[in-house]
Amino acid sequence: MKDSSRKQGGGAAPCAACKLLRRRCALDCVFAPYFPAEEPHKFASVHKVFGASNVNKMLQELPEHQRGDAVSSMVYEANARVRDPVYGCVGAISSLQQQIDMLQTQLALAQAEVVHMRMRQFSSMTNSPENASPSSRDTQSHQAKSLFSMDMVEDQANMEDSLWH
Repeated sequence: MKDSSRKQGGGAAPCAACKLLRRRCALDCVFAPYFPAEEPHKFASVHKVFGASNVNKMLQELPEHQRGDAVSSMVYEANARVRDPVYGCVGAISSLQQQIDMLQTQLALAQAEVVHMRMRQFSSMTNSPENASPSSRDTQSHQAKSLFSMDMVEDQANMEDSLWH
């Protein structure tokens, strides 16, 4: 990940961190692999929220294979914190949770309305043939129940498709 063309004496551009901190970018700079010179905004927001010293300590304490993920998390949190200084990404998570709760309530109401409509349809089908024989009423009742259960299975399958795709 490190740019092997960078030399101690200059030559290549310093990483975004060293440039912002106005220092020489050493060959073993811990920031260089994660804050390239072409993306100065990444380090600027991380530095503003966490401070260069803290970021340096965090990266030094982590194994190299985890540093990329840590930097991504810090950049995400820093950008969220810049947008919402009080709550940061917790505010975004809370807002999304409220949306989920609201949508679950709307879904439950819609499902209850569907059940209510099907029950009205079912009761109108069983009450209308007053002069029908008992065997035809049983057949109609069985058809209505199977129609109801098939629709519920179909609705559940559609709901699962919409939740996961």
